[in-house]
Amino acid sequence: MAASAPTPHGTGFPTEGRCGYYVEKKKRFCRMVVAAGKRFCGEHAGAAEEENARKRILCPLDPKHTVYEDQLAKHLKKCNSRERPKPDFFIQDINAGLKDETEIPEQLVPISFLSEEQMGNLIKKLRKASEGLNSTLKDQIMSHPALHDALNDPKNGDSATKHLKQQASILGNIEKLKLLGPRRCFVEFGAGKGKLSHWVDIALKDAEKVHFILVEKVTTRFKVDGKHRKKNSVFERLQIDIQHLCLNKIPLLSKEKLPVVGIGKHLCGVATDDVVWGAT
Repeated sequence: MAASAPTPHGTGFPTEGRCGYYVEKKKRFCRMVVAAGKRFCGEHAGAAEEENARKRILCPLDPKHTVYEDQLAKHLKKCNSRERPKPDFFIQDINAGLKDETEIPEQLVPISFLSEEQMGNLIKKLRKASEGLNSTLKDQIMSHPALHDALNDPKNGDSATKHLKQQASILGNIEKLKLLGPRRCFVEFGAGKGKLSHWVDIALKDAEKVHFILVEKVTTRFKVDGKHRKKNSVFERLQIDIQHLCLNKIPLLSKEKLPVVGIGKHLCGVATDDVVWGAT
């Protein structure tokens, strides 16, 4: 990846000690710390450092980052995406749902490949399975005073405001369900940076015996967990796919025996199914 010089169009200049590569997609400079005397981080060095002729390649464990080719073996031993010993709460496919022993994966085909007759039969099955279900969903857009100042901060852009409104609505709904209180453990599924748990903690202030378990399958940068290390609340992060997570075997839950409240904001449909299986 070729590095670009700082661009003058309203972007200013990189923070001292940070990478000078301008990320066009994000309209800002890279925030990675650079080595002493360097202008760019290792990820964006590329052609910008002509004295460095070493080739960078995609990491085979996680193509989202690169590594020097001559240091690949060393990198694989410490890469955050490397295979690690499985913890006790890892049980393969425990939340993947019931498996039909007669189902042969090779015979599964996309819906678009079904004939008109097959599609008709599928629709009949779905209608029969959903008979009697109350599938009417009502919008419950709410808010919470814990986010009042953040929501009214003029420095927030449209994206930040959108996420804050979503988090405020989730907190409002949690409170309406009388689940926002002391002596419980909040498990945030698909936690990302952990901002939803952050706001739950802010909302509860100094409530006693409040624990948070943040579940995320990938390594996440700029986590907000560190802001709570000196508080009464306990924050623990688990790097695991929800599909393989057995809640009963998480040490914190089995030790404290606290009621569990599952929360989440970024879950896709499959992950939501996994959470439902795991919670039941």
